[in-house]
Order: sequence, then C-alpha cells, then structure tokens
Amino acid sequence: MSTLVSQHESVKAATSITSLQETINSVIEEMIKTLPNPKQLTSSERRGIVARYSSVLEGNFIYWMTAALIAVKSEEAREELVENLHEEVKDAHPDMMRRFAIAAHAFPTDSDALSVHDDLTKMRKFLGRLSPVQSLAAMAFFEGFIQRFMPFLAGLAAEEGSTEMEYTDVHGVCDIAHTEGLYRALATEISVNPVQPGTDLLEGVSLLRTLIDRIVYYKPEVAAA
Repeated sequence: MSTLVSQHESVKAATSITSLQETINSVIEEMIKTLPNPKQLTSSERRGIVARYSSVLEGNFIYWMTAALIAVKSEEAREELVENLHEEVKDAHPDMMRRFAIAAHAFPTDSDALSVHDDLTKMRKFLGRLSPVQSLAAMAFFEGFIQRFMPFLAGLAAEEGSTEMEYTDVHGVCDIAHTEGLYRALATEISVNPVQPGTDLLEGVSLLRTLIDRIVYYKPEVAAA
C-alpha cells in the first residue's frame, strides 16, 4: 500500500512540475521576444545593461544557489545544486563575468549597483526564507532564462567592440543541462517536501523577472528626473 501511495505522489509531482515548467517557459519566451535589438540601442544603453547584469550576477548567483542548497531537503536536489556550485567555483564563472564586462567597457559603477539595489534586496530576502520548492523554482527559471539571454548579452558586447565571449559561450551551453537538472530536483523536492496549499510557487520567479526588467529597461535619466 505504501508503494502505491508513493507512486501516486510521484505522478502528482510530475504532473505539477510539467505544468509549472510550461508556465515558466512561457514567461521566459515572452521576456526573450520583447528584448530590444542591441543595434538599435545607444552605446550608453548597451553599457548600462551589461553593467547592471554584471552587478547582479557576479556577486550573487553563487550566493543564490547556496541559499537554495541550504533550504532543500531531498538528496537529489542537494546533488544537483552542489554540482552546479562546483562548476561555478571550479571554473571561476564570476571571473568570466568580470572579464566579459570589462571587455565591453561596462564594469559596474556605484550608480549601476544602486539602480538594481532594491529589487536585488527583495530577491535576497526571499531566498533568506529558505523555502526549498520556491527557491528551486526560481533557480530553474533563472538558469533557463540565462541560457536564452546569452545571445542578446553577447550582441550588446559585440556592438561595443568586445570579442571576449567566454562567459556567454559557456552559459549558452551549460545552462541547458543545469535547467533540466533543476527541474528534476524540483520534482523530487515537491514529492518529499510538499508545499502548503495556497503557496505561490512562482513568487521567486516574479521577483527575478522584476529584477531582470530593471537590468534591461532601466533609464538613468528617467530616474534622475
């Protein structure tokens, strides 16, 4: 009887993950479709996007993944997150990010960091609640988005005369497997650690989307006015 119950819970989890993944993928697709053409942006606008992205990613991505690792309960989720973190640290991905930004003449300034401060803080505090399923859903979304975002980011840098593309080349490939792994981890986590009824599984996704919109569409002159 316990085996049948376990199988039933696994099926429900798989169905839930399929629906959740479809929803997240539709959000990513919409965001990618509405990105501006790098060639139609000014040099200042291109620089700002790369700088804000770097300001967020270089010092926070490993922190976010570590927060998710601390939160999860299932061994499969832990293994997936540890593998991701191992690659980030071993291959010095923050260094890739920094070299990419410098080559594009977009090393973040204090103004770049402050422009994303409020939305970044909200994401940090969200992950600080250590909600395992919500944290995994957010990270799965972000990995999926980054993989699709890389051609746009590379286009911005290329228009600024950069040829340093290791960061975008690597993340355009490795994040495909990372995303798939995170969804498998999410399915396992939900089955062993069910969320309470009424929990917004996409809360972290919404916060990240707002942060990404800030990175891409922020206008310093409007904020100053």
